[in-house]
Amino acid sequence: MKWLITAQICTTILILLMIGTFYLVGYPLMKEHQTITHITNITNIKPNILEDKENIVTLYALDPVASTFFFDDGKYGQIISDWSVYNRHSDIDFNHYEIGGFSVGIEGSIVGIIIDLGSSEDLQQKYKYQETVGDGQGFASIHRKNNTIVILKGASYNHTFQVMEESEELFREGKSVASTPVKLGHVYLLRITDRNEAAFERIIKMLVISYRPYEWVTIRWEVLT
Repeated sequence: MKWLITAQICTTILILLMIGTFYLVGYPLMKEHQTITHITNITNIKPNILEDKENIVTLYALDPVASTFFFDDGKYGQIISDWSVYNRHSDIDFNHYEIGGFSVGIEGSIVGIIIDLGSSEDLQQKYKYQETVGDGQGFASIHRKNNTIVILKGASYNHTFQVMEESEELFREGKSVASTPVKLGHVYLLRITDRNEAAFERIIKMLVISYRPYEWVTIRWEVLT
């Protein structure tokens, strides 16, 4: 009988030792695996739809594809195919037609106008609207109303707007290769038309958010409809 009790005690001790070993070694490894898996899953999360459609692009002066841009589909204007570079569609060019500048009206019968509106501070001082931290209200409020371009008037919560003085210039006849210098923090308006197709028109507002002269420029852009 004594040997049976001794065996039961030994078995109980062995089980307790195995449980203790599991919590000391196995459990932490399981937690680590779960943590790594969780981190991996977070890393593999794709951007949401809003991020995918964010209208920000960088143009590179020395890149054979990414130096021009087509606003209609939000892709670079050039392509490489069959060991050659081809123009797909290009609304705007960086640095080639004017060193350190933007150029529009750069293909076929397409003509354009591009206007430098100045910095966000310049716009606020000129049109006297209320700004917020980050100086983004002016750019955000610029939109088209029939054949005029308007900007915020007063406070943003009032949703009132005023006609921009540059509006008349924007709707004049464009020209081939219209250019203007790139300036960090400046807002631009551009209008593209086609001499062979009277109904065609594209108006874009842009904000230069990053710039390294003669190398690259990053813009936030929006087509005005």
